[in-house]
Amino acid sequence: MRARRYAQMTWAALLGLALTALTPWAWADDPPPPQAPGPPVPAVGRAWPVGTHPTVLRGWEPPATVYGRGHRGVDLAAPAGTPVRAVAAGRVSFAGRVAGRGVVSVQLTDTDLRTTYEPVNASVHKGDEVTPGEVVGTLEPTGAHCTVTCIHWGLLRGETYLDPLSLLPPWLLHRGPSRLLPVLGVPLPS
Repeated sequence: MRARRYAQMTWAALLGLALTALTPWAWADDPPPPQAPGPPVPAVGRAWPVGTHPTVLRGWEPPATVYGRGHRGVDLAAPAGTPVRAVAAGRVSFAGRVAGRGVVSVQLTDTDLRTTYEPVNASVHKGDEVTPGEVVGTLEPTGAHCTVTCIHWGLLRGETYLDPLSLLPPWLLHRGPSRLLPVLGVPLPS
């Protein structure tokens, strides 16, 4: 009885190997076909989505494959209720709930790019025009993957995710703390 069962399992394994050799690997996580590099992301951002220079809790980590692991945006620390602002001018292409979280998406003016913000209680509607720094909603207290309250900010060109920080010009991205400089010709206070 045991030998017969072993023989059946062996034949099943061999049949499985044969079918595997004849079947395309459609379920495998193969790398996407090579694509021509897209145009560079223009630094059209004029404001951070939250605050003036928020802490980046998790940066952009592009996946190795289309369905692979990665982080398709940037997480920025901010308390619940913080105003969420459009980083650049555009038109709201979506404002609603996805999987129980508020999402706002903005198609950026004169580009093939769109930004996404979540979790957001939207104050804008689909079709609204927004300017850089304009409030599109407030940060909701619930989030998907941050240990503290955060905004997940994404950037897409078509269906391809890009690094949203590339939208910000160097003067905004690397701005340090403000400092006062002496004015020539004015005496220092004593």
